[in-house]
Parts: sequence; C-alpha cells; structure tokens
Amino acid sequence: MNYIGSKLSILNYIENTINDFATIENENITFCDIFAGTSSVGKHFKRIGYNIISNDIQYYSYVNAKHYIENNQNITFNVLKQNRIEDVFEYLNNLRGKKGFIYQNYTTSGTKNQEYERKYFTEENAQKIDSIRSKIEEWKKENLIDESEYYYLLTCLLEASDKVANTASVYEAFLKDIKKSANKTLELKPVETLIEEGDKTYRVENKDANQLIREIAGDILYMDPPYNTRKYDTNYHMLETIALYDNPKIKGKTGVREETSKKSRYCIKRQVEEAFEDLIQNANFRYIFLSYNDEGIIPLDRIREIMSNYGDYQVYERQHKRFKADNNREYTKNTTIEYIHCLRKNMEGNNE
Repeated sequence: MNYIGSKLSILNYIENTINDFATIENENITFCDIFAGTSSVGKHFKRIGYNIISNDIQYYSYVNAKHYIENNQNITFNVLKQNRIEDVFEYLNNLRGKKGFIYQNYTTSGTKNQEYERKYFTEENAQKIDSIRSKIEEWKKENLIDESEYYYLLTCLLEASDKVANTASVYEAFLKDIKKSANKTLELKPVETLIEEGDKTYRVENKDANQLIREIAGDILYMDPPYNTRKYDTNYHMLETIALYDNPKIKGKTGVREETSKKSRYCIKRQVEEAFEDLIQNANFRYIFLSYNDEGIIPLDRIREIMSNYGDYQVYERQHKRFKADNNREYTKNTTIEYIHCLRKNMEGNNE
C-alpha cells in the first residue's frame, strides 16, 4: 500500500540508529510504535523479537495492526464450512455483487444525478467490496469467525480495495478517468501472517497518542507523527469507511466523512508543538526516537530544544526519496532529509 510517510524503505536505518544510540541491558524489550500507520515499523521490530505496543487513531490502521502485530498464530477458519483458506477466498471472491454504501456513494452509476458524481471505484469493484465486507460482518455476528480471522479478512479486503482504487495513491481526490489498475477486477488474496516464537506480548490500541502515552510504559518509544497539514483522516477516508462500514454521513465532492474526532493535532501548526512536548513529557520510556523530515511543520531547532529539556539528545540524518502521490504534479525537489531525533530520557520524577 502506498502510504504518506511510510518507513518501509528506511527500516534498516531506523534499526541501526536505535542500536547505535540506545543501550538496553534488558533482553525483554518493549517497543512502542505510537503512530503505526501501515505497521511497517512494528512488523520489523516484531521480527527482531521485541514486545510490541502498536497504536493509531485511524481505525483502518488499527485493523491492520490487529492482524500483523497482535495475531501470532495461523489462521484456520475451523468453524466455517469452507475451512481451508483457499475455499474461503474462493467463496468471497465469487459472491454476487451488492449495491451497498460504497457502490451508492463512490461510483459513477451510484452517484449519477446527485450533487457530486464520484469515481473512486468501477461499479463491479464497488459491488464486490460491498458484498465481501457485508459477508465478513455477517460471519462475525454469527460467530462463524473469531477475532483474529475477522481482522485478517478485513486487512485482506483493505489491501485488495486499495489496489483497484481510482486515485493517485491517496483518497483526497479521485481521477477523472478510470486508470488501468482500477479497471482490474478486485481479487481478495491472503496476506502474510507474521508468527514469532517465544513468550512475547503484542498490544494494539486505537487511541489518541497523547491519551495512550499516560497508560503505557516500556523501553523504546518510536514516534512517526504526521509531518504537515495533510490529514490522514481525509487522505485515507475511503479505507476508514471500508474498515468501519458504518454508513457514515459524508460531504463534499470527494465524499469524506463528516466526523471530526480523528483530526490530528500534529497536522495543526498552532497545536503541534504543545502536543509534541506533552507526549515527550509524559512518556514513561527510557529511549524516545522521532522520525521527522525537513518539510515538517515543527522546525528542527524547536524539536531539539523540546527534546533536550528532557534528557540527552542527538539527531541522525540521511537523504530520503520524497513521497509522490503521482508523476503529473511538479515537485520542488525529489528528496527530503529524514531526521531521527533521539532522546535518552531523564526518568527521575517521571510518571510511573
């Protein structure tokens, strides 16, 4: 999945920086990925053998982490009559299409003669999303699938839907014409199940980071907050709606959700510094690492000033390829400087 701010390509840089800066004698390390996104960082450190706390305020991200982070066993579908994974996917892929919420609000036919006509999916794919999503929910309510199977199937559907979306990687707008990949028929496919041996704990939350930080403790806190004013609740509203499937009130040309409860303070210039310092101050973690680039709305000097107030500070940097939603726009530069700000926190008097 193409995702703004994804750290998939710099995971080794993150790991090497943490290993270079942190000295942890405890072998049972707890790592918190408090702005998880697609869980690429959490998955990396789960593979290393850490206990993981994963969190994101967006529900689609929570769904993703419930499978990739929290689930640590094979998916079996023992209760369903089609108890082989291959049979389950064949059944879902061959369901009769349904003209549900996605079809009615995000296709040309579904929105015809309405105030705004939208073209996020082809009619066929929107109906497949509606039918598969409805069936997953039905199975859950009838106790035919357990929690791990439920989030597994939702993760598969989110990834399959994203592959056929008629967008330039984000959902703040749809394309005028159906692109080649969006014309392909949606196909639900199995995704990876990451199983690690050993007595490790995996906790997944769906909370505001500044709320959660007061409830947790560990060794390493990794922070990858939004850098700028682009809001994830808008950029990925379609994934949120497919994940929740709650028939929300929507608005505007792009059909974004009307709810405002998930707008991040880290995207608002007048609020971001206060939110950032509050997170650092209340973190009950010995080591804190912040990924932030040179296009961020908090100036480098201000980050250094805030973090230095709470312990020993150091910053690492490297050039990184800039995220581009598409190749049709003009960008002022092709790369950014990716900083990792490091703090060895003075724990005296810190919250227990």
